[in-house]
Amino acid sequence: MTRAPIAVSKPKSSESEKLTINLGFVDLGQVELLVQAGFYSNRSDFIRTAIRNQLERHAETVKQVVSQRSVDLGLRHISVRDLEAAKAAGQMLDIRVLGLAVIAADVPAELAREAISTLTILGALQASDAVKAALADRIF
Repeated sequence: MTRAPIAVSKPKSSESEKLTINLGFVDLGQVELLVQAGFYSNRSDFIRTAIRNQLERHAETVKQVVSQRSVDLGLRHISVRDLEAAKAAGQMLDIRVLGLAVIAADVPAELAREAISTLTILGALQASDAVKAALADRIF
């Protein structure tokens, strides 16, 4: 079956991520029909609504998995202070985030490597290219 690519986008902000999906032509036609009928303002609105509905449907499962895996839900900001404190305590951080992990722009790559043992992200990571490169073998 041939699939038509659809870009799901929203105005750029630090709180969103662009996704691209492939959708069959029949499914795409049905989405277009609902948009034309006024149920949704555009394709992206339809897809965001569908995703939110599925996430709501599985909310209890998400809560259970998050609690079992000791995952930070939402936004996790990692600062120079956080990493220096871990390093001073002789510890390395095992960071797990469902949402957005932000490693501050002023974090040196060497400090990130010395203080972060693993970085598991279910969502998105914002960090400098140098920090991402330094942690490349530790990001899951």
